[in-house]
Amino acid sequence: QVQLVESGGGLVQAGGSLRLSCAASGLSRYTMAWFRQAPGKERQFVAGITPGGGRTTYGEAVKGRFVISRDNAKNTVYLQMSGLNAEDTAIYYCAAKFLSATMYPNDYQYWGQGTQVTVSS
Repeated sequence: QVQLVESGGGLVQAGGSLRLSCAASGLSRYTMAWFRQAPGKERQFVAGITPGGGRTTYGEAVKGRFVISRDNAKNTVYLQMSGLNAEDTAIYYCAAKFLSATMYPNDYQYWGQGTQVTVSS
């Protein structure tokens, strides 16, 4: 079975940076994405990347601060986060979708368990 495993979350000061990683096998022809969810809020699209890594898409809340990338040879997707603020506190999930990309959580076929990111003042 396909498994996605996130890592790299933790506690960071406001204005700081973190890099999240997602280990995923057999998904080199899938769109990969990061979503996040805070308590009491709906799951939110963060960033997406096409199978070959040629195109990236970002949610408005993180545009200019986060960068998604992938290394298919290492079966790994990354999310480099900078300029973090309290609104970025959430559980971050890695997800995969066959063929074309969307920003809708329900369209994604595979999900990791999530990694907690907490931004302190």
